[in-house]
Amino acid sequence: MAQPICIITGVGPGTGTALARRFANGGYRVALLARNAKRLGDLSQALPGSRPYPCDVSDPSQVEATADAIERDLGAPSVLIHNAVGGAFGSFLDIDPQVLNRNFQVNTMGLLYLARRLAPAMINAGKGAIMVTGNTSALRGRAGFAGFAPTKAAQRILAEAIARDLGPKGIHVAYLVIDAVIDVAWARERYKDKPNDFFIQPAAIADEIWHVAHQDRCAWSFNVELRPFGEIW
Repeated sequence: MAQPICIITGVGPGTGTALARRFANGGYRVALLARNAKRLGDLSQALPGSRPYPCDVSDPSQVEATADAIERDLGAPSVLIHNAVGGAFGSFLDIDPQVLNRNFQVNTMGLLYLARRLAPAMINAGKGAIMVTGNTSALRGRAGFAGFAPTKAAQRILAEAIARDLGPKGIHVAYLVIDAVIDVAWARERYKDKPNDFFIQPAAIADEIWHVAHQDRCAWSFNVELRPFGEIW
């Protein structure tokens, strides 16, 4: 049988790379999407069967062209993981309104463009999975998060609407709230006084997304929350 295809957006040095490795190790051919072409090229060299596709998911024409290329090169994907994220900190008085709009285009509209383009083939196949990575801002708007939280909340609600449409057609849609500081270089520098178990490991996130993407259809999850054992919530 042909290897299944997985598309991962927002392939950066943390969660995106861990997801690519997990799905490649699980037997998938992986389409790697991000704006950083060099990073994608380096990672694809280390992951047999993967291919880099530089793409800004906030641009519907780029999404369309990239999806065409993936289908031509690899085949129709059975898993989409929307991990690309636009973020910013600042109060509603301080942020540039265009920053909020830019983040909305990446986080929410990017999901819409991808789902609209890729879901029809999954519907025809009667199976598939769309996984969306979120964070605590999808659930609450804290002070200083006005440029970010509204976009993640909208993303979660859009994912839920898509899930209710696609679930009866055999496509599993799930939203994964990562309530934690991910262990990447900039976070280690910012929280240098924190112990190792303060951070969530990208590989652990990837393992859980793999699990949710492969749940039996008689027991699907939608809202999934991940946090370290010591996290206060």
